[in-house]
Amino acid sequence: MEAAVSFNELLNHVKRNNDMDPNGYFQRFALSVSLTLNYGIRLSDSIHDQTLNKVVAVEREMSNFRGIAHNWQDYLPFLRLWPGYKTNAIKYRTLRDEYILSFYGQLTENIANGTDNPCIAGNVLKDPEAKLSEREFKSICLSMVAAGLDTLPGNINMTTAYLSSPHGHEIQERAYEEIINSYPNQDPWDACVSEEKCEYMTSFVKEVLRFWSTLNMCFPRTSVKDIIYNGVKIPSGTTFLMNMWAANHDSEQFKSPMEFIPERFMGISANGAGTQHFGYGAGTRICAGSHLANRQLYIVFTRLILAFRVRETASVKDRPILDSIECNAVPTSMVTQPKPFKVKFVPRNIEQLESWIQSSLERTAHLQK
Repeated sequence: MEAAVSFNELLNHVKRNNDMDPNGYFQRFALSVSLTLNYGIRLSDSIHDQTLNKVVAVEREMSNFRGIAHNWQDYLPFLRLWPGYKTNAIKYRTLRDEYILSFYGQLTENIANGTDNPCIAGNVLKDPEAKLSEREFKSICLSMVAAGLDTLPGNINMTTAYLSSPHGHEIQERAYEEIINSYPNQDPWDACVSEEKCEYMTSFVKEVLRFWSTLNMCFPRTSVKDIIYNGVKIPSGTTFLMNMWAANHDSEQFKSPMEFIPERFMGISANGAGTQHFGYGAGTRICAGSHLANRQLYIVFTRLILAFRVRETASVKDRPILDSIECNAVPTSMVTQPKPFKVKFVPRNIEQLESWIQSSLERTAHLQK
């Protein structure tokens, strides 16, 4: 449903002006999916939604000061004596608590009225045998709102930017043919929601996650036991940082790592292949929402290519920067924040697209409340 809503809003904008910055549309998509899954509620069908703008602004600020380049007090303890060093964190934690409590309040009110939709938080609240503490429950709710709010739209937006390039034009036409051929007896707009049958698009999604690496430096982790590495003992309690961008652009692991190659992972079985890319991290602390994110990316990109041809805007100054480092407006932020840009969306078949969107919205009308 949320994908259809986003494409509907995109199409409405295209009818007025097909040069646009796509960022807000996919932020709304990511947040509304999270709210639906966790609270059974959703945003309004607009990128100008006040809740969306508030959540995005707060989470972005928190992303900025959670980046390792902003936490000098973690490495130089005497800085903790500096008056007010926690002021910014406390301010944004308070703002975050306000909307988290608001979402929670909407859910509990819906449960009391018998109008709630199935969701994660609702299932926990209604389960008499649930053993989550209040702190654990709040942590899940926070994670469901924050996780993916910057990373998922960042990947979608920068890939959309790349599709507007000359090489991106070639990718779109190859992808369109592969999608149509993968669903010969089905409508691919609907079928892609339930089946990832297009190997090219599955590989495309993996390459998106590898190439853009929107979380360039992973969260710090602390070792729980002594480690021997190259004959050197690294004691328990040592803090480690994984450079995700470097891992994803390692020439020993990936041929031509600085090139975007959609078919890179085709013909490679995921079974027993180890970590194919590091877009979600690795090991036991790998992103818990990776399967959901994969599904979202597959659906969004498949429908995007079915719906539109993405082209460069006529204004050279508005064209995107396609370097995976230089595209970041805030290099010290925890998550890549793409510099503003515009692309042009050209509908392949506007009547068909309107029909797809309308049928999707009708099938999910019961969720639109």
